[in-house]
Amino acid sequence: MAKKKSITRISDKKRGRPKIRFSFWGLIAIFMLSFATCFILYMVAANFNENFFSDEFENVVVEDKTSADTDSVNTSGTPDTEQTGAQSSSALTNPIAQSQPKDASYLGSCCLVTDNTLIDMGKYTGLTDIIGSGELGAANCNTYTMESSYGTKTAYEILQTKKPEKVYIMLGDDIGTSSVDDMISNYTEFVKNVRGYLTDADIYIMQLPPAGEGSTIDNGAINEFNTKLLTIANTNNVYCIDTNTALKGVDGKISKEFIDTETGALTEKAYKTIADYVLCHTV
Repeated sequence: MAKKKSITRISDKKRGRPKIRFSFWGLIAIFMLSFATCFILYMVAANFNENFFSDEFENVVVEDKTSADTDSVNTSGTPDTEQTGAQSSSALTNPIAQSQPKDASYLGSCCLVTDNTLIDMGKYTGLTDIIGSGELGAANCNTYTMESSYGTKTAYEILQTKKPEKVYIMLGDDIGTSSVDDMISNYTEFVKNVRGYLTDADIYIMQLPPAGEGSTIDNGAINEFNTKLLTIANTNNVYCIDTNTALKGVDGKISKEFIDTETGALTEKAYKTIADYVLCHTV
């Protein structure tokens, strides 16, 4: 009798099972083991390198808030040069207070633009670089031309050629004969042009000296003009020195020792006093 063959069937379900089962806890164990290994290596490196932590953290970049704020201000449309000028101007205190006296050689680096008021400055002091004329005044300072070693030019054109380090300006002896409004308007234009061209120069406006006994000019008008000169200095980022007070007597007029009563011109002592005042009022 033939034996019956036994057939064993393999279930499809059994064949589809993965050989390795996923284990959540096994994944956690692997993670913890990796973390512990990295931590141990980190601590070993820190112990063997004394500068480990400084090397790790010194290269951190911190945003410069000041620079960011500055950039945001500049994007508003105000040029950097205007902001710098405004800051410098706000730092000025005019008229300039007394300072430590400079050596007399300081005058050799100065250029004086003047009308008839200080026309003889070079005769009595070390300030010999003078651009001036008896016909020059505040009202015509931008248009009046004079003979110079550079040709016939305006005061501003001569300054453009010379490019002095320090510029002193004494204009205004036409007060009483010219319109004060015209004088101030042209004076302002002149200072603005010089300031714009000689950006690195020290520019000083010198206030007019007081009038003397018998003068047709009232000291009240001179004081008012000097106040406007102070405003020009403050608004154009230049200096102003009170050469009016340097020559003023107790009566508010120019001291008699500083004025020649016959000619009305300043005396040698007056020029030397102004030179000394310049040396003691610098920045």
